[in-house]
Amino acid sequence: MATTVKRVLIYGGKGALGSACVTYFKGKQYWVGSIDLAPNEMADANILVKPDASWTDQETHVLGEIETLMSGNKLDAVFCVAGGWAGGSAAAKAFIKNADMMWKQSVWTSSISAAISAKHLKEGGVLTLPGAMPALEGTPGMIGYGMAKAAIHQLVKSLACDKSGMPANALTVAILPMTLDTPMNRKFMSEADFTTWTPLEFVAELFNKWMDGTDRPANGSLMKLVTKDSITDVTAAC
Repeated sequence: MATTVKRVLIYGGKGALGSACVTYFKGKQYWVGSIDLAPNEMADANILVKPDASWTDQETHVLGEIETLMSGNKLDAVFCVAGGWAGGSAAAKAFIKNADMMWKQSVWTSSISAAISAKHLKEGGVLTLPGAMPALEGTPGMIGYGMAKAAIHQLVKSLACDKSGMPANALTVAILPMTLDTPMNRKFMSEADFTTWTPLEFVAELFNKWMDGTDRPANGSLMKLVTKDSITDVTAAC
């Protein structure tokens, strides 16, 4: 009997976490698609987004490309790991500029990922979105970032409700890491305690567990990733 190939789509597949996910899932012989500003050479397919395109134009382009790629097949999972960081209080000169950038990098990508999932995720499939632990509270030194992440938290809750448009028995969940162990973070925070940073491979493995039905959280959960002494605990924030 032929083995059915699992299919995963990674929004932000060229970034640090996205690249780690592409590598991990390719190693498991899955079909892996990447959506990003630049191609990931390891992916089976790449959808490139123009950063200057509008939200609706990006959605139209991405959904059109996926319709062609899928050819009637369904995705086992959509992992949105796109995003970024920018600081600034309401008094900062770049407050609105940074808030706009955060919205585009996080909320646009998460919303388009939700639209993809509504159309192409299989029943019982998984959608993960990138939340943030600081956004559970006020973020006065990075207001734009906090607003965008809080919007993603709300999106996760909405997608877990009846009549959200998601496939039957699908799981929508946000990951809320404190600090991911990325090359860029190591470059700019070289004096930090790396034993409190969450490894990228851990996140990829966690995604795979949820996709396989292992230790699945409740639908709509915001899952905190807390690493101490190089051991990561995964617990529901709400």
